[in-house]
Amino acid sequence: MAGTLEPVAVLGLGAMGRRMAHRALRAGIPTIVWNRHQEATRDLAEAGAQVADTAADAALRAGIVVTMVSDAEAVGSIAREQGLLAALRPDAIWAQMSSIGVAATDKLVDLVRTQRRDVTFIDAPVVGSREPAERGELLILASGPQAVGPRLNPLFNALGHTIWVGPVGTGTRLKVVNNTWLAFASEAVVASLAVARRLGLSTEAVTNLFADNPVASPWQRAKLQRVSQGEYEPQFSLALALKDVRLAQQVTDDDQFVALAGLAEEWQRAAWRGLGDQDLTVVHRTLEPHGAMRPGTAIRI
Repeated sequence: MAGTLEPVAVLGLGAMGRRMAHRALRAGIPTIVWNRHQEATRDLAEAGAQVADTAADAALRAGIVVTMVSDAEAVGSIAREQGLLAALRPDAIWAQMSSIGVAATDKLVDLVRTQRRDVTFIDAPVVGSREPAERGELLILASGPQAVGPRLNPLFNALGHTIWVGPVGTGTRLKVVNNTWLAFASEAVVASLAVARRLGLSTEAVTNLFADNPVASPWQRAKLQRVSQGEYEPQFSLALALKDVRLAQQVTDDDQFVALAGLAEEWQRAAWRGLGDQDLTVVHRTLEPHGAMRPGTAIRI
């Protein structure tokens, strides 16, 4: 069966891209990988992936090209300076699955329309973190021409569940909505626990309160358990969560969305303390009675 599946190139092998490439390989999909730092490709090469020397080389070998990198600047660099756009095969599919915001996505749509009308651009950000990616349980918010769906199905089915949400760019817009919801859901956990500590309540009392409480989701209860045990290994890092909050701010007005602006400021202070590579719930540490930054504390960005 592997021989009948269209080759896929995965560009960007961070926490998510690496797991997605492994899922493709397990599904028998011929997989080409590329990353700026070559050492990130070793485990995938051992698992059977082909390693490309450049992003353009990866694109030349595949009918479907996935970009899964940290931000809009990285996607733009791969597309232009590193030659992805020019190297794409005629009739290729470019599945842009990174979270880069509305403005950057719209620019890419225009770029492909003006320079590569023979290529199909699919905006398909994912909902989920490392563990769902590992298990193939991501939610893919695919937008664009659904006619290419049959070509994408082997890959998307290996990664999780796909919903086609509308014209190209709709996926990113819904991802901004999803991440706004996620931000406030996380803040409910850490802020409520911090308030409890100031009231002299035990962590056990708080976890018992929300154990069967319908106001708390299963995701929030799991986060509460991790915070109560001081576990901040990143499922979704604070730095990436803060980036997503900033993307939501790009389409809102701070004068009206004051809660979102305040959340961004609070999370930025935590990132300045050097906590950005830990789970987004690490913000709780800055809300402890003695957790606030003192004047003169060195800022690290």
